[in-house]
Amino acid sequence: EMIHEMDLDMLPDGRVILDKEDISEKIRENEISMGASNVSKLEGCRKALVEMQQKICANGGYILDGRDIGTVILPEADVKIFLTASEECRAQRRYKELIARGQNVTLEDVLAEMNSRDNADSSREIAPTKAADDAVLLDNSELDFEQSVDAVIAIVREKVGDEANG
Repeated sequence: EMIHEMDLDMLPDGRVILDKEDISEKIRENEISMGASNVSKLEGCRKALVEMQQKICANGGYILDGRDIGTVILPEADVKIFLTASEECRAQRRYKELIARGQNVTLEDVLAEMNSRDNADSSREIAPTKAADDAVLLDNSELDFEQSVDAVIAIVREKVGDEANG
């Protein structure tokens, strides 16, 4: 019932607005990330949220990240990139991100929670995490942020051509 009453929007600058509140930072918090994994198991919630995201993105022009964007949310997307990195690399990056936000976490806890979520999301019955058949696999374990951005831009340009030169 709550899902049908909420007002969710994604702005062109990347911000996520829920009921007139900017939740862009909140949705990246560890607790919320783990909660998303739990909610994603609930068929009714998942169905409503998928429809909401599809409606928001119906006119195109969005860049989304998520564990089932290319397989469930936007299976007809022009470009799908399945971004991955080694377990250690991902945990280290997430740990640094959370520490920078002032959260009190340990690397060991971050790794354990990440592995728990990976396992739960990849083995759930409804829309398990997996690369879309037509997704480009990009392992950025050895890339820094700028190199990762460059690699993504190169993939987009290859897929959509001159339209991506802006």
